[in-house]
Amino acid sequence: MGGDGDRQSNPDPVAAAMAAIFDDLVALHRAMVEAGERQQACLDRIHPNHRAGARNLLYYLEMRRQDLRRLQTRLAELGLSSLGRAEVHALDNVEAVLALVRHRLARPWPERGPDARRAEIDRAGGYDLLARHAEALFGPVPDRRDVRIMVTMPRAAADDGELIGRLMDAGMDLIRINTGHDEPVVWERMLANRQRAVADRSCPCRVLIDLAGPKVRTTRFHGPAADAEVVRVRPDDTVVLVDDARCQTPVREDAVHVGCSHPSIFAQVAPGDRIVFDDGRFATETVEVGEDHLVLSVTRARTEKGEKLKLGKGLNAVGVRLDLPALSEADHAHLDFVAAHCDIAGLSFVQTAADVRALDAQLDRRDADDVGILLKIETPVSFHNLPELLLTAMRRPLAGVMVARGDLAVEVGFERLAEVQEEILWLCEAAHLPVVWATEVLENKAKKGVASRGEITDAARAQTAECVMLNKGPQIVDAVASLDDILTRMHDHLHKKTPRLRRLSSWVDRPRLTELDAD
Repeated sequence: MGGDGDRQSNPDPVAAAMAAIFDDLVALHRAMVEAGERQQACLDRIHPNHRAGARNLLYYLEMRRQDLRRLQTRLAELGLSSLGRAEVHALDNVEAVLALVRHRLARPWPERGPDARRAEIDRAGGYDLLARHAEALFGPVPDRRDVRIMVTMPRAAADDGELIGRLMDAGMDLIRINTGHDEPVVWERMLANRQRAVADRSCPCRVLIDLAGPKVRTTRFHGPAADAEVVRVRPDDTVVLVDDARCQTPVREDAVHVGCSHPSIFAQVAPGDRIVFDDGRFATETVEVGEDHLVLSVTRARTEKGEKLKLGKGLNAVGVRLDLPALSEADHAHLDFVAAHCDIAGLSFVQTAADVRALDAQLDRRDADDVGILLKIETPVSFHNLPELLLTAMRRPLAGVMVARGDLAVEVGFERLAEVQEEILWLCEAAHLPVVWATEVLENKAKKGVASRGEITDAARAQTAECVMLNKGPQIVDAVASLDDILTRMHDHLHKKTPRLRRLSSWVDRPRLTELDAD
């Protein structure tokens, strides 16, 4: 049997491992606290509803400025928190891990006494704040799931008095009206039908109205194989992008001419820049830049037969920071209607904090303090500026974010979208701000009645947000019912990214295994 000397020569390996990470944890904690203290002037401008979330966001940003992979691995090996789910309570998470290590090593809290803690929000408090902010912005969630369902209204919702009611019965919780389509008289009929559906069912259904923003869209067509509504383009075709007003004045006789809603972009594009149409259906390269036109060569289409391009479809100048105001002339014309009729105003193509302040000022001018704002993140610039955008939006009592994955995927690259959307979710969760997961959710189900396997998986993944948006389509009621079923099933398994560890009835109801058959 060994004596005291043996124990001293063979120290506790767990204690040795904890001692090795103690200083790293202390340094991380100190850096996070100091980051919050440095931004006190910013925090003073935050609405009281969001100050805890803003401070937590600052802590989380400082935490993620460091490469914590080695520390995370060592913590996980010891069975301690790996810091991997610290978003809603960043400082508290670090303090909790540090407290365990201190207790095991019998060390005092550095510089502040043995019981000193700085965190305001623990895990339960952080999730409670996020849930309260989501309910204040989007309305209550159904009993059976944590995620709301939003649907973009088709024009039929203005003429079919029963459609919105059927959507609500299938599981819809909010409607979305896009001011980039239709006109106020149509929107008014949609809202009247929504009001009747709400009254008949005695349940809420919030209204998001999107300001269209400076979305660059196709406006008209002219040239070979073009008609008033659609044109087909194929690889190696030439497309001339022109000012809408001179679309029928050919630059090249053999080329399709496409009118553009924002010809001011011509001066910001250079030869070699890529122009992508309709969320990536086909891509072009700029071969000539004129004062009033761009000559484009089609480099890729989804099929050899080409792609149909319709009126009103968007286009993206990939990698080009377009100098366009977040609020267009049309947006300013629609602001009175938006402020008077919506619960949430969507700010499309937001890029800088100044864009958020511009919408905030317009809503204040209309005494619309009760209108929330939803920042639509759809460009690399908005993604890069996300911390500043969130902190500016949090000056209002109600705010949230939409991950607009269509334009965002085109702009950042489809291969990078999964990474980018995850990082947006992390930052919004740290700020305790609710998120809308948008673009092509169950798209084939809504349009054709049958979803792809990938769409089902994507819809299930959407439960990491607080709201999921479906686009319009002939089978939209069935698509809402399917999404409701998917989200209800996922509710029992996951809360955001954390497993709930529900009993797995698929296997546990079988007789207990006593032995395996031999081969």
